Amino acid sequence: METSEIMYKINRMPKRERMFIAERIIHSLLEEKKNSSLKKAVDCLSDDYRIDKDLTAFTQLDFEDFYETR
Repeated sequence: METSEIMYKINRMPKRERMFIAERIIHSLLEEKKNSSLKKAVDCLSDDYRIDKDLTAFTQLDFEDFYETR
């Protein structure tokens, strides 16, 4: 489907449905941007976490049972 055809069909929809489509598109773009930023951060820091054991020291406790004191 061509962009002009999609826009034509959207413009013929009721205002409420057009607003819903616009919200979903904006949400999807923001989610894509967030995921891209997170991927860049992972790429930048992955070597640091592999090399510097101080950054991962607490992961040794991952499988320890935790009991809250009251």
